[in-house]
Amino acid sequence: MTAPQPIRVLVADDHAVVRQGIRHVLEEDAGLQVVAEAATGGEVLERAARERPDVVLLDLTMPGATGLDIVRALREKVAEARILILSVHDDREYVLESVRAGAHGYLRKDSSPADIRQAVRAVYGGDSFFSPQVARHLAAAVQDGAPPGALEELTSRERDVLARIARGLTNREAAGELGISVRTVEAHRDSLMRKLRIHTVAGLTRFAIEHGLFGERTS
Repeated sequence: MTAPQPIRVLVADDHAVVRQGIRHVLEEDAGLQVVAEAATGGEVLERAARERPDVVLLDLTMPGATGLDIVRALREKVAEARILILSVHDDREYVLESVRAGAHGYLRKDSSPADIRQAVRAVYGGDSFFSPQVARHLAAAVQDGAPPGALEELTSRERDVLARIARGLTNREAAGELGISVRTVEAHRDSLMRKLRIHTVAGLTRFAIEHGLFGERTS
């Protein structure tokens, strides 16, 4: 029986000793393989385009570009790669902006080696992953005013649209994924805001993350 291919990871951090430590943590698991390292924003994009990793493990504070710009560029240039943030910063609004930019998970740098490996596997498998500290900040940020039971009132298509809003897709991108018109997406978005009593994209994103819809695989 052929062994499964390892999950291919690009490690991006501007400190060599940190990259070496992360490589060691990941490669303790035979199912994870570090295929490239990067120390600047430009190197991240160049090496991701060349190696086509499954997961990019990214420090947001790197020279050459802002972390959020790197995330957006990765989503555009290497769309198949899953992006996992590993940062010393866990400000809740910064975490939300990272998610809006297209990150699939967010870990603090003081996370355990086991959590880092688990997070890589989770985002590779299509889920989202947030370290407990980050998740608590996100929960505290949820002030959306949604009435009790609001989630159960959403149709399956509204959940489809909500999951894509949380991933940072535009109306046109969501329409393309779902095979529906932009006007239909806009109608579902209006319905979401009305049912949930939320009137901003940031609020919808908070709601989706809090209720486990961010990484949801919908049709």
